[in-house]
Amino acid sequence: MGTSEAVLQVLSGANPLLFNSATCSGNLDSTFPSRFLYKYTKKRVSRYKRLFNCSSTLQSDLGLNRLKGLGYGLSGCREVNRLQLLSCKCQQAESVSGLTAEDGNGTWFVDSAKKLNLNSVANTPNILEFQDVQQFEQEKKSFTSNGAAGTTIDSVSKATVDCLEDEAWNLLRDSMVYYCGSPIGTIAANDPTSSNVLNYDQVFIRDFIPSGIAFLLKGEYDIVRNFILHTLQLQSWEKTMDCHSPGQGLMPASFKVRTVPLDGDDSATEEVLDPDFGEAAIGRVAPVDSGLWWIILLRAYGKCSGDLSVQERIDVQTGIKMILKLCLADGFDMFPTLLVTDGSCMIDRRMGIHGHPLEIQALFYSALLCAREMLAPEDGSADLIRALNNRLVALSFHIREYYWIDLRKLNEIYRYKTEEYSYDAVNKFNIYPDQIPPWLVEWMPNKGGYLIGNLQPAHMDFRFFSLGNIWSIVNGLATRDQSHAILDLMEAKWADLVADMPLKICYPALEGQEWQIITGSDPKNTPWSYHNAGSWPTLLWQMNRPEIAARAVQVAEKRLSRDKWPEYYDTKRARFIGKQAQLFQTWSIAGYLVSKILLADPSAAKILTTEEDSELVNAFSCMISANPRRKRGRKNLNQTYII
Repeated sequence: MGTSEAVLQVLSGANPLLFNSATCSGNLDSTFPSRFLYKYTKKRVSRYKRLFNCSSTLQSDLGLNRLKGLGYGLSGCREVNRLQLLSCKCQQAESVSGLTAEDGNGTWFVDSAKKLNLNSVANTPNILEFQDVQQFEQEKKSFTSNGAAGTTIDSVSKATVDCLEDEAWNLLRDSMVYYCGSPIGTIAANDPTSSNVLNYDQVFIRDFIPSGIAFLLKGEYDIVRNFILHTLQLQSWEKTMDCHSPGQGLMPASFKVRTVPLDGDDSATEEVLDPDFGEAAIGRVAPVDSGLWWIILLRAYGKCSGDLSVQERIDVQTGIKMILKLCLADGFDMFPTLLVTDGSCMIDRRMGIHGHPLEIQALFYSALLCAREMLAPEDGSADLIRALNNRLVALSFHIREYYWIDLRKLNEIYRYKTEEYSYDAVNKFNIYPDQIPPWLVEWMPNKGGYLIGNLQPAHMDFRFFSLGNIWSIVNGLATRDQSHAILDLMEAKWADLVADMPLKICYPALEGQEWQIITGSDPKNTPWSYHNAGSWPTLLWQMNRPEIAARAVQVAEKRLSRDKWPEYYDTKRARFIGKQAQLFQTWSIAGYLVSKILLADPSAAKILTTEEDSELVNAFSCMISANPRRKRGRKNLNQTYII
């Protein structure tokens, strides 16, 4: 088993998780202490506006009396129609996949019952309150110590968590887009309360990745197959901005299905795909990551469905080669990393990531591995595969050697000599020790480390970028030791990177004059908001260590449904829904679903991981043992030129 697959393993059968969400109360027998009920105090009368009654058809007539927001209990039944709290059926007769819920889940519903009968005592819901949370916790322990009651809690836990997952699946399917009668993707957000949709009603390549993974793991392959083939057709479309066209291999950032009248017949219409390659995007930035994600999803589709005919098609093979040629094209850069502009990936606004951002390099490495696995062996591909293998070796060495930082490396940088003009220089990139930010000196734990966000001559971006670090674990770009160290750091800095909602897109935020200079005083990327250290639930599915993943899911389940599945969260601890966040954001929903599936079935992660290649490992070992700098001199050229 390769490094990347080993660290992605998620243990199944873990201890039952306790989730906190909405109110849910039911009928209980004499095992439930009657002293759980208290009257409202005047000081707290405004804290709870109403109490809902959830009744169940579970085989046991026991229930769990809870009040909203006390931090204890199980995730309650959430609304499916997104506008109000309505019935949530945990047992569905039909679904798109043809699957039904497990027998015994019953049907849960929420109503506004006028009375709650408990131990033959009639109470109206609007006079219930807990005067002392600590006393409530003691009562909870007393109650759960009873064997029958504990079994009932586990049953209710499973039913209510299933209810939350059912809601998420319904929302995900509501976001599906159809083209000529077939599903082709999911829109970015499906918020019925928002009048300013901008481009959130389009299908984004990067946004669809967690949705596509969720559908694949659910056994619904058609939508992913359609997405792959239709976006491939868009690759060849003409794309021009101010009389200039980018490379042919560029994939669109997004597309929209439009209905237009037929030429010459106003009474008839047809559906067309309208792609955006960056010409209409804010900032007019081309999406470098779209093609890389497309290759990763293509491989995942073949691995999961077993249908290799798609990747073997001539047009698909051509599409892969076009993306690779665009990425592997010779340029002026001395580094094996991919040179991009600011805003060319998930962070699609000015955030100081221009150059060689880690996120792009991690996706680039994954795409190269996936493409090498899928490319058909033929004479026309020999040179491309050779260039691909050479780039893999150089890229892995460069990232592992120069992007890695821990306490030892930080101390080494602190003692760097500068202005070294030498082939054997230690400070190869002329990094000035004064660049080390004061926050990092105190923040770096004794155990752990991470890959920095960017590296250029005389510049290291010391910010922690979550997607780049996590994906470097998934694809094996980070070594085994580095992978464990990254996860150790995430556990040690849980309060900073996760807090009240996983996961910070980067840490820390740009503030003050630094924010003004780097972002241009971007009002959307204010400190601890959006891309400037905001918290993004969609990153949840990429967390790799079992205890980290389970703990993060538990944190997310407390709020996601209650907050209507926001795009992102603001503030240092992610306590607020993002000030401009779209609600019912599709990749927040899909990210949660994928994380649940991977927790339940760790082996499903194989569609994303890549096996360690023995030749690649040997080549990297040779580079480590020897001086990675080649001797100067002319290349041995086999070709002859006529002058």
